[in-house]
Amino acid sequence: MIQKLIELDREIFLYLNGLHHPWLDEVMYYATDKLASLPVYLLLLYLILRHFRNDSWAPLIGIVIAIVIADQLASTVMKPLFQRLRPSHEPELAGAVYTVKGYLGRKYGFVSSHAANTFAAALFFWWLLKDKSKWIWLLFLWAGIVSYSRIYLGVHYPGDILGGFVVGWLAAWVGFRIFNWLLAILDRKKHLTRKLH
Repeated sequence: MIQKLIELDREIFLYLNGLHHPWLDEVMYYATDKLASLPVYLLLLYLILRHFRNDSWAPLIGIVIAIVIADQLASTVMKPLFQRLRPSHEPELAGAVYTVKGYLGRKYGFVSSHAANTFAAALFFWWLLKDKSKWIWLLFLWAGIVSYSRIYLGVHYPGDILGGFVVGWLAAWVGFRIFNWLLAILDRKKHLTRKLH
């Protein structure tokens, strides 16, 4: 059963990785660069400051915790634990993987840190701002493009992306629970202050 899933994952990867075009190479190479997501994170910072003002520290702590959990769980725990070779390092796929500008990534790829981090951010901010911003769903499009770029560049299987999504969801859930806990403490403190005055 597991072997069949691995083979299916490989087949889907080869199909998706084969959908390349010279103009798209530059787009995907740029999309995968973490600095390319900086404007998104700056926009999210602005939205936090705009909607939470003096209480902005609470969602900031929540999202930082979510991203740290996602990144560390993917990179420090799961990649060394599973030691699944990236497609770009898989001897059986030598010559079959399309790569861009010689970019191969590090040796192991399960799970995708890019997918874990971007989906953690997308989910956290969806829960945080879905009632305040009608455009917040676009974060899932951003996370999807970043994640797909990893397959396009030949450094992740679709299963790595799916695993990254699950890790991102878990990390976002923990970060959002902590945010709500901090908000509850803040509300109690404000209520107590009102009573004293």
